[in-house]
Amino acid sequence: MSTAVTATGAKPLTSAALRELSARSDLQGLVRAASHYGAIGLFGTLIWLVSSTHGLVWALPLMVVQGYFVAFLFMVVHETAHKTAFRSPALNLAVGHLSSLAIWLPYEYYCLFHWDHHRYTQDPERDPELLVGPIPASDTQLAIAYSGIRQVAFRIRLMLRHAVTGDASAPWIPEGKRHIIVREARLYVVFYVVLLLASLALGTAILLWVWIVPLIVGQLFLRPYLYAEHTGCERTRSAFRNTRTTYTGIITKWFAWNMPYHVEHHAYPSIPFHALPKLHRIVADQIVFRGQGYRAVTRETWGWFRRERRNPAEGVSGS
Repeated sequence: MSTAVTATGAKPLTSAALRELSARSDLQGLVRAASHYGAIGLFGTLIWLVSSTHGLVWALPLMVVQGYFVAFLFMVVHETAHKTAFRSPALNLAVGHLSSLAIWLPYEYYCLFHWDHHRYTQDPERDPELLVGPIPASDTQLAIAYSGIRQVAFRIRLMLRHAVTGDASAPWIPEGKRHIIVREARLYVVFYVVLLLASLALGTAILLWVWIVPLIVGQLFLRPYLYAEHTGCERTRSAFRNTRTTYTGIITKWFAWNMPYHVEHHAYPSIPFHALPKLHRIVADQIVFRGQGYRAVTRETWGWFRRERRNPAEGVSGS
């Protein structure tokens, strides 16, 4: 994932420009991570204070906001999986595992899954994002998919399967690394069990209201965002045609770690998040799929799923 993969038919960056843009920074990563976790800490404290003094119902709006920040820790996992969040390998690993624990997505497993996604983007036979589930067969199933519930349930089932059965077979997991994935899943499950037992012993449901419920609610924000990345784009090796960049506000770009610049990221995955706006200014005229805000793109992707259900031979695919 740290190797630059340029898009077919696109004018590549010069070696000097690529080296400059690929410079990683502990400071940039720490500032972004501190703000992200700081927001979670702030709203978690507010949820605790408001629910303690006024009742849980008054804290519900705060849980929705908290859900956005917690669910978007997925973007921290993503950037650390690329080893570009920080210059320090130890920081990438530590923050990656911390964020993975927070969203119930084992880190080493995701690294392998995501590596194959980059290698085979939009290949219906080899892109893991296209292999883990069928296209929703009805509008009800589509709504469930956009809620993120299906994806959260899949993560939990997969982690438990790895931990309980020791079976970590998948096309994107090399045989020599399957024991790592099993061990990781077991350590994650032990961590969750310890938290559960501690909560029961202390007689507190605070983790439920500041973490678990917000994480589930936050999928309503995260899942449409993720569908915007590739859904409806072309089946081709070109990152400038198989991926979408979505124009959005500064808050979304900040907490998504600049991944709305997703064409840029797929074309040059070695370039860290903080350099993507500069990269965008260089390659913007080569981007084919440009989303004008996530509401508009969600309408577009929803429509694509419905059309693809009726006509699966349309020739394009989504994540």
